[in-house]
This record gives sequence, structure tokens and C-alpha cells, in this order.
Amino acid sequence: MAKTASDTKAKHAAKDAAGGQGEVKKSKAAVRKAKGTGGKGGSGKKAAKAEMKAAAIAAAEKAARPDALGTAARTTAENPPQEEDLAVATVRKVAMEGAKTRSEHDLLGDGEVPADALWGIHTKRAVANFPITGVSVGHYPELVRALALVKQAAARSNHRLGYLPKGKAKIIEEACTLVATDPIYGESFVVDAIQGGAGTSTNMNANEVIANVGLRLMGRAPGDYAALHPNDDVNMAQSTNDAYPTAVRLAVIFATQPLVKALDDLAYAFKSKAVEFADVLKMGRTQLQDAVPMTLGQEFDGFHATIKEDVARLTEIVGLFREVNLGATAIGTGINADPRYAALAVEELSRLSGQPMVLASNLIEATSDLGAFVLFSGVLKRVAVKLSKICNDLRLLSSGPRTGFGEIRLPAVQAGSSIMPGKVNPVIPEVVNQVAYMVIGHDLTVTLCAEGGQLQLNAFEPTIGYCVLSSLRMLTAAIDTLTKRCIDGIEADRERCRSLVQGSIGLVTALAPTLGYEASSRIARRALKENRAVADLVLEEGLLTEAQLNGLLELEAMTHPTRRQKAGTVV
Repeated sequence: MAKTASDTKAKHAAKDAAGGQGEVKKSKAAVRKAKGTGGKGGSGKKAAKAEMKAAAIAAAEKAARPDALGTAARTTAENPPQEEDLAVATVRKVAMEGAKTRSEHDLLGDGEVPADALWGIHTKRAVANFPITGVSVGHYPELVRALALVKQAAARSNHRLGYLPKGKAKIIEEACTLVATDPIYGESFVVDAIQGGAGTSTNMNANEVIANVGLRLMGRAPGDYAALHPNDDVNMAQSTNDAYPTAVRLAVIFATQPLVKALDDLAYAFKSKAVEFADVLKMGRTQLQDAVPMTLGQEFDGFHATIKEDVARLTEIVGLFREVNLGATAIGTGINADPRYAALAVEELSRLSGQPMVLASNLIEATSDLGAFVLFSGVLKRVAVKLSKICNDLRLLSSGPRTGFGEIRLPAVQAGSSIMPGKVNPVIPEVVNQVAYMVIGHDLTVTLCAEGGQLQLNAFEPTIGYCVLSSLRMLTAAIDTLTKRCIDGIEADRERCRSLVQGSIGLVTALAPTLGYEASSRIARRALKENRAVADLVLEEGLLTEAQLNGLLELEAMTHPTRRQKAGTVV
């Protein structure tokens, strides 16, 4: 949330140090370059000065950010990272007592806000009203970016239509660019992701942050809304009911891209193992009982194929979110917006986001219906179910290592027990299982929220956004972890696999076309009762010669369709 009193002091120092040295030096270089290309007093020089001011503000914000790990964990020349940087989650609170504040006013009256906070009175009330999950909107950088782009598209459109003066439009654009591109501003999106009001608190939070960033760019103090107003200017021609749903949809599009890449990487890892294990003969199993021989490569190739299917489905279904209701305002009638605004706003949003967004054909329907989220969440559930099943298989195949299947070895990533020395657990597949269960639960929540909407608006979209964006984030992280810390390092126990095949009565299935069902069943019963190998019994009974038996039990013959000697013609 906002900075404490000590953070405020740090920020002022940062403005003198970081703002006056590092970033500003870069901007001075930009000014010199502008002088050379833009002429005296040209627009290039003005742009460079604006860039210098924005860079100084951004540097000050970064310098004021608290060190979540403490000074002992900072990466310095004396204390370099050992392996990789670790991200540690922290919970921060605003210390209002003794802090310098500013007074703001809303419908309910006056209230005090930390003087340097980029959020305002509406955000403060929302934080007090919704201490629900402890997960703020800023936890989802895709949503922060999408909110900023929606506001930027609106400002451009309102300026093109003549409603927003050029100066204000330019400042809002610059502020939106900073918010969309610099993670430091995500820390000012402090309202809880789950909230009442259909996302109003998130929209107000965004309006206030963008307005106050803009005020700083203008050289004014946060809260000086007479110069740039969160609602009248930043929120012009918008309602929460069109700006927020549009941002959530765009955020889902952004967040799906890394998930698709993670799935592609996982599929490639499975394919690589399929090639590596192509000659490893093993027993296939159905209902946890011996079935027929296969190769370990075929098993992993099946994993590859099922993951690639989900990549195709995700890419297809996410396209539903390209249809948005931006310009619908309150309920879809477009009240308080120019009739030309909706089309312009969506056009600008497409240009800014790099995504081909389209305006919904019926804005009334688009404002109240959340069917796209139900369908998309169902695809995420499908991904989760498949991943969990694969992880169950990996845990079974690696079980033991001596008293279970033991056909593969998973990479050992940590000690498995505080009491049993030498024990190593399949912790990576286990964590993916748990993520899958969370995603499946989120899908049910999305379904209930979509059904629970009433009349012209669904008030439960914040929870839908929370569930879908959380599922996307967790799945992406879990899949990356599975690929890098598990699949890439899997090894096959070739001898174990072959010995299980040789000792299994499942071999008799490969002989059934030649021996017949009755003889094969007799051999299987004897093998099980006498604890003997199928091949030995077949030779003992003189049913096949050794050469015939070896031919029928070759890897290729057992793991791929084979033609009978007296096959008929296909008709």
C-alpha cells in the first residue's frame, strides 16, 4: 500500500539522488539528442524534458520501494546471489499515525490520505471495506497494465472527439504509459481483488493512481484534482461497468500468453523424453493391472499429445475475450458517451495493446453476460485435470524406489523426510496436483458467480477475475516448475522396465493371435499360479519354437500393430 513516514523521507532523498543523477542523466542525453534533431525550441526538446521529468519520478518511486528481504539480503558486490534471486511474499500496511497526510473529499465526507500516496479517498474506503483475501489488484500486473491501457484509450478517444483538452489528454497518456510499463506503480493498486460493487473500487483506484501520477508529471502535488480529476478527466465517458470488464478481458488475454508458452515448453520436454525412451520396453497397465507391452517413449509421447491439444484449445477459446463492451458505460446504452466514442475507444485499445479487440454487437448483452469466462475457465479446468493425471502417473511410475513400480527416476530436488534418512519425495508432481485442485475449485466458483448475476449487470465479476487470473498464474508457475525441475531430469530404469515385462503374464496377449484365446488363457493361469515366465511355459508345452517365440516377443512386434500371416483383404 502507501509508504510509511520513513518511506516518505527515503523518497525525498531518492528524488535528490536517483532522480538527480542516474535517470536524469539519461534524460539529459535525450535532450541533447532532441536539440540536434528537433531544432531550437522544437517539439523534440519538449518531449525530452517531459521524459526527463517522468524518469525522475519513476526513479524516486523505485528508490522508495521497501526491501522485502531486508538489508542483509540485498544483492551487492559484497553479497551476490548464490544461485538465483528468490521472490518472497510480504504483507505491508500503511502507518497512518504520525504520517504526513492530505485531506480528500467524497460522497461520504472528508478523509485523510497519506500525503505521497498515489491513491485517494475512494481507494482508502475500499481498503477498509474489503479486507478479504489480502491479495490486492496490484498482485496481477496484467490487470494493472490492462486498466492503464483502457484509460489511455479512453483519453485518446475523448481528445479526438473534442471533449478532453490536449494538455490533459497528453498528461493522462503519459501517466498511463508509466503505470502500464513500470511495476512500481502496481504497488499503488491496493484494493483487495475480491470486492463488492462489481469492480467499482478497482476502477476508482485506477482513476486516482493515474490522476496523481499525472499531477506529478505536471509538477503538482497528489490530490490537486482541480488540475486533473480522477473521475471527470481520467474516467471521462466511462463507467466501471464497461472499463473494468474490458480490462479484465484484456488481462486474461495477456496472462494466457505465458501459460501457452509454458504448455508448449512442457510438451517439448515430453517429446524429448519420448525420443530418448523410444527403445525402453515396459508393461502398460489398465486398472493398475498388467495389460500389454509398450515403450516408455510411447507413454511420454502420449503426454506430449495431450498437452498440445490444450495449447490449441486455449488459443482458440481466449479469442472470446477480444469482444468487449467498452463504451457501453453503465448498462449498455452508452449514456454520457458520444455515440462515436465506443468504436473509437476499442480502435485505440487495439492499437495500444497490440491485440485485435472488437466492439460487442449488443452492448446490453455484453455488459451482463459472463459466458466467455465460464467457457474459458472450463478449458483451464481441463488443463488442470490433464496435468494432475499426468503427475499421478509420474508418481506411480517412480514409486519405490525398490518396492514400487520404479520404472523411472525423478530428479531429487530436496530431502523427503525429517525422520527417514535417504527418503526423497515426488514433491514437484505433488505441488502440481495441488495447483490443479485449486484451479478445479476456481472453475466451480466462476460458474456460480456467472449464474448469480442479476438483470443488467453481474456484480460478481471481481471474484471471477480473481479466480481466472489466479488460475492462469498458478498454472503457468506450476507448469514451468514441472518442466524445469522434474521432466527435464527424468531418467529411465531400463533394466527394471525389461524385467517387469519378462515376468508379466501380460506377454501372453502378444501370443494370443497365434496360440488362440483358450491356450493363451491356460498359459496365463499356469504362469500366475506357478510364478513362472510365460515364455518358459510356452516352450515347455511345445506350443512354439524358440525362434517363433522370439519373433512374436520382439519390441516392434509387441508395441506396434502387426499383420497376421493369413490376413484377408480389407473390404
